[in-house]
Amino acid sequence: MIPELGHFALIVAMAFAVCLSIIPLVGVATGQNKLIGYAKPLAFGYFAFSAISIFILGYSFVIDDFSVLFIASHSNSKLPYYFKISALWGGHEGSLLLWVFCLSAWTVAVAKFSKNIDQAFIGRVLAIMGMVAVGFIAFTLLTSNPFERIWPTVPWPNVPSEGRDLNPLLQDIGLIIHPPMLYMGYVGLSVAFAFAVAALMCGKMDAAWARWSRPWTVAAWVFLTVGIALGSWWAYYELGWGGWWFWDPVENASFIPWLVTTALIHSLAVTEKRGAFRNWTVLLAIFAFCLSLLGTFLVRSGSITSVHSFAADPARGVFILMMLAIAVVGSLTLYAFRATNVTSFSRFALYSRETALLMANVLLVTAAVSVLLGTLYPLILDAMGYGKISVGPPYFNAIFVPIMSLLFVVMGIGPLIRWKKAKKGELRNQLTVISIGSIIFGGIFPFAYAGEANLLVSGGMALACWVALVALKDLLNQLRMKPSGWQFKRLDLSHLGMTIAHTGIAVTIVGVTLVSTYESETNVRMQVNDVVKVAGYDITFTGVKPVQGPNYSADQGQLIISQDGDFIALLQPERRTYLVQTMGMTEAGIDPGLFRDVYVALGDPLEQGAWAIRIHIKPFVRWIWLGAIFMGLGGIFAMFDKRYRSKSKLVSKQTSKPIFAEHDTVPTVAMSGKVEQAGTV
Repeated sequence: MIPELGHFALIVAMAFAVCLSIIPLVGVATGQNKLIGYAKPLAFGYFAFSAISIFILGYSFVIDDFSVLFIASHSNSKLPYYFKISALWGGHEGSLLLWVFCLSAWTVAVAKFSKNIDQAFIGRVLAIMGMVAVGFIAFTLLTSNPFERIWPTVPWPNVPSEGRDLNPLLQDIGLIIHPPMLYMGYVGLSVAFAFAVAALMCGKMDAAWARWSRPWTVAAWVFLTVGIALGSWWAYYELGWGGWWFWDPVENASFIPWLVTTALIHSLAVTEKRGAFRNWTVLLAIFAFCLSLLGTFLVRSGSITSVHSFAADPARGVFILMMLAIAVVGSLTLYAFRATNVTSFSRFALYSRETALLMANVLLVTAAVSVLLGTLYPLILDAMGYGKISVGPPYFNAIFVPIMSLLFVVMGIGPLIRWKKAKKGELRNQLTVISIGSIIFGGIFPFAYAGEANLLVSGGMALACWVALVALKDLLNQLRMKPSGWQFKRLDLSHLGMTIAHTGIAVTIVGVTLVSTYESETNVRMQVNDVVKVAGYDITFTGVKPVQGPNYSADQGQLIISQDGDFIALLQPERRTYLVQTMGMTEAGIDPGLFRDVYVALGDPLEQGAWAIRIHIKPFVRWIWLGAIFMGLGGIFAMFDKRYRSKSKLVSKQTSKPIFAEHDTVPTVAMSGKVEQAGTV
């Protein structure tokens, strides 16, 4: 009976989503504020019942209700309770319910924190999010019901007393935190999409719209950034092969929207502050969300083969493609009708911050398209009957790395150059010392670190130094001397967030460059008390002991890591055999460090009591995820900028009238030139 309550709650959530997608738009069309006012209560109702639904499914997992088909397929009574809860999103049906819940959380957040936004506009935004919710709840109910019972297919007396267990690959803390974080980023892009479509519907493509949309877009970007980093970290230590990124199609499916969303954030900044890039901003918001739908299709349609994919059901893939087609065709058709309203009137010189940000947008979109092409090209060829091919790291590295290197160069220009038009020689004066210092640092580093020249390392370290020094220079430019001491002239949280995020990118560049170039892998055959020397470390194998887990048995290796006779760590890699699925898994032993990881994986047993052991030394690999933490932290700072909560009106210098009228029938004032806003320029 309890699962049926969850199913019923999801149906009620569907009813709230349908009402949310219709009633506010009727109110806007007829001018009835009372109907528009229903948008927020309907959003809360949708959230409440979707929360009830996912809570009931989680509870059913915990109590081992194996009469539910999804639970019987993805759980077991011996599974630890925390993995039972995370198993909820360990399969296709439950992960879709998580998607629906995340969407309801974003919807209610927009409803809750939109007091300073025009009621008609936010009614449109919530209605569009309601339409997205209708699509995904219908998808869940019609094709992927997580509450489906085993009976009547299996008679009640024959209902299994045990489940098939969760995929051993997913029995890890990574499953607990990675998918929810990534989904919040994916689904959060629907907010940017809804703001863009709502702005197109009412023809208000001005700075206020950009200011309202920007914190929501940054929030989604933060979740997506942290989610991708967690996925990389999970793949690094869980899969047992020592990698952190392999250009897997599912990895690409989340990375492509991240690139486009990064461009969208910068485009929103220009639209808000200068009134330019409105075409860019609208299209990027549309395509960022549509790319998240495309990623959903790739993961769930069976079109690709990956350890990350959820399902292999072409019928489900067709449903998602229909949703994608509606989103793309509908939004772009609306954009075509509103194109004249989107045109920007702001002018800027070639040497200006606008130009630098435009170049950054072009490069980010080009990078996203190149990754998308490499991901879809094999599928297109296969669909056309030309056979199966594989596009791997050589293609992605050859195309992606040069594009991003050029982007990092542009990143060093944008923060220091003036808006609209730079003064002659000003940029050269600021960048001369930084350029020389970066080149010298990049040239010296490989000799100091490895004792030999390496062009790739020199280039990567020079770019990292360049980005970091520009961020520092930008921070110093905000300082001024007062009698009381040094103070910042104008450093809002948004600006500080940008500086922190750019610093995080520099840190990540260091990690990617050094681990990709200097990592070492050694495969050895070791018997008890054998010692092998790798990269200056003495690794002693003291044997293997049996270990019993809650639902697995394992052989646990014992390896002592020392250097110059000093003990460093005891590593205990495991080869696990899960009792239900009888599937083997490798759990690596890792000695983490800020400047290197010692990574050991236990291989197959060999003759005479020996074991195959794989040893990796990975320099600076932690800097990859440390940089992602800085990026996410920078985004959080930007989200809480007080300007986004300001009740003050935006005004145009030329008209001195509010840019946003109280009602939709009043024409929007065209922006030209500089826009003034409380606390910013």
